[in-house]
Amino acid sequence: MAMATHFTFPFNYVVSEGSHGRRSFVRKLVRAVASGDSVAPAISEESKVKLGGSDLKVTKLGIGVWSWGDNSYWNDFQWDDRKLKAAKGAFDTSLDNGIDFFDTAEVYGSKFSLGAISSETLLGRFTRERKERYPGAEVSVATKFAALPWRFGRESVVTALKDSLSRLELSSVDLYQLHWPGLWGNEGYLDGLGDAVEQGLVKAVGVSNYSEKRLRDANERLKKRGIPLASNQVNYSLIYRAPEQTGVKAACDELGVTLIAYSPIAQGALTGKYTPENPPSGPRGRIYTREFLTKLQPLLNRIKQIGENYSKTPTQIALNWLVAQGNVIPIPGAKNAEQAKEFAGAIGWSLTDNEVSELRSLASEIKPVVGFPVEYL
Repeated sequence: MAMATHFTFPFNYVVSEGSHGRRSFVRKLVRAVASGDSVAPAISEESKVKLGGSDLKVTKLGIGVWSWGDNSYWNDFQWDDRKLKAAKGAFDTSLDNGIDFFDTAEVYGSKFSLGAISSETLLGRFTRERKERYPGAEVSVATKFAALPWRFGRESVVTALKDSLSRLELSSVDLYQLHWPGLWGNEGYLDGLGDAVEQGLVKAVGVSNYSEKRLRDANERLKKRGIPLASNQVNYSLIYRAPEQTGVKAACDELGVTLIAYSPIAQGALTGKYTPENPPSGPRGRIYTREFLTKLQPLLNRIKQIGENYSKTPTQIALNWLVAQGNVIPIPGAKNAEQAKEFAGAIGWSLTDNEVSELRSLASEIKPVVGFPVEYL
């Protein structure tokens, strides 16, 4: 009898060389590993957390893909092949560096904007190409339902989800969220989320831009059907802490709902890239003005100093500060591979409690910009 020899590969697949067939398989697999074309880089379970009370596990930091295909807010109002290639690089680099959670929405890259491409379509294409190259690759996809005024009832949620699944080229998504509260009919929308779970179209459900009261109501309504509310996605950063002030963060912690933080680096304002002499272009320039950036400089200077102690960038410090708040998953937007790699370096280490407190104190001296108005409804 041949002695069994075990081979362990990046994705923890173990085979035994106890037969000719297995030996042949091992040789093929070894060649695949050597070529780097067939074995997906492993993402350890230790790098993941459960999303709220659901069974879904995602990485401790995700990637927002609002900018992919967009030409109405991002990308200087134009989308081209160069930006498409950069977005694909951001996707692959994220996965190569242990981040597999991507957040999109049906309204990103809206069809109403001439020349735009649906973010869902791009994410679906990138995911399919990744799985063709790495059959064992895992990608966690989150998308959102737009509570448009002409959409009524639970059926509208399931119908919209099926349209999203078609664009994503998937049979189900990991997380489906209500993008914002509707002007009316939220109960029906929540019922639609429950229906989507029961129909096997989604693993977990969440909301976005929900106030404390709306969050509690949503949690209670889904709870009656035995479905946990997994998340509430809101604007949250070191310089925009409305979720703390409105009770949303405390409610998430109390209810076991994960807070997903969008704009976690304040749309680039916390990266140190922008200065009063060099403000961001496009619509962001009207939000993060020269006056605001002037007041922001003392905080940015301290962030840079702390970063030097860890060999980390200001971006990584700002993201790690959010992770330190507990029960928070930041989803910065990555336009290219360089940004994606930088974001991945924001986790796996921790600021000290004193540093977290000091940065909060400095940030408290800065009047925040205006957020998404529905947070206060």
